[in-house]
Amino acid sequence: MAAAARIVELDPAYARAGSVIDDIVRLEKRIFPKHESLARTFHNELKRQNTGLIYSSTSSTITGDGEGHDSREEEEVSGYAMYTCATSLCASITKLAVKESCRRQGHGEALLRAAVERCQKRRVQRVSLHVDPARTAAVALYRKVGFQVDATVDGYYAPQRDAYRMYMDL
Repeated sequence: MAAAARIVELDPAYARAGSVIDDIVRLEKRIFPKHESLARTFHNELKRQNTGLIYSSTSSTITGDGEGHDSREEEEVSGYAMYTCATSLCASITKLAVKESCRRQGHGEALLRAAVERCQKRRVQRVSLHVDPARTAAVALYRKVGFQVDATVDGYYAPQRDAYRMYMDL
């Protein structure tokens, strides 16, 4: 059984913020093709006004080694969502990713709902996102949470690779 995850808004003042961002960048590199990855620009993306980053983490206890070393908690990033509230009317989910070993355990849905909730608190009226139609699990998740397809954007990812533009009115 998976450890319970918690959803956390990244606070740059948090002592482990740099380590969390490094974990997220590693995850970004593993999950997305290089031309879709924000790994090289992640720190700059976070500095943009009205951009938020939430992540899902699980804690595990590492027990002592029997030689007087105490056990300690270790936090592991299992997924993340980045969103931008561009205007008071519209926001977008710019990234949503879950570590492969943590998929189908509710992390993606929890992250997506938390990102939408944060947009609601800012009184945004519509949240949108783009997704590759071939990523059927992602499309199903977005539909489950309440997003609907607005349009197909030809060549969004690459010349022969389109995207669905999906939205949810709040």
